[in-house]
Amino acid sequence: MKKGMIIGSSIAGGFILIVAIFIIWGISTYNNLVNRNQEVDKSWSDVESQYQRRFDLIPNLVNTVKGYANFEKSVLTQVTEARASVGSIKVTKEILDDPEAFQKFQAVQGQLSGALSRLLVTVENYPDLKANENFLELQAQLEGTENRINVARIRFNEKVQSYNIVIKRFPGIIIANSLGFREKQYFKAATGAENVPKVEFQN
Repeated sequence: MKKGMIIGSSIAGGFILIVAIFIIWGISTYNNLVNRNQEVDKSWSDVESQYQRRFDLIPNLVNTVKGYANFEKSVLTQVTEARASVGSIKVTKEILDDPEAFQKFQAVQGQLSGALSRLLVTVENYPDLKANENFLELQAQLEGTENRINVARIRFNEKVQSYNIVIKRFPGIIIANSLGFREKQYFKAATGAENVPKVEFQN
């Protein structure tokens, strides 16, 4: 009788130990997912901050360039319209879980980058504007912001990769799927981003 009780208590003890290990593993995995998700969110905030800085610089840049009567109006229009498109998109953290919304956000930011690149290339045809101190300062700020955007996007992609690996690997995928952790989107290079913008001047 005592032997049976010992075996029964051993089985019960083993079962309790397995359950305890599973609970500890689940808590550890969940906490890891939360930490990585927070890292992605922080990196996203850094990206947003740099995009906002660029967004805020553009009106001053456009107003400075507008002072030159013969400046290509179509180029300024493109910059202004691209900025308006960026401003029309409501950006929240939820965009990271929505591939379509994220792609749209990236597309309008890409259009704005392209329009700004064309503007800066066009300036080469205006020696007086290139020598304007206000313009030079704005140009330096814009170029610095573009560099910071690039760095922020690289760091963001690194955090997203780390997070996505955890939610896709077994056994983490079990916790991720059951608790609603979704795959995050990466920033990708825009098609043709490797090409220098071409601007043709009319005589």
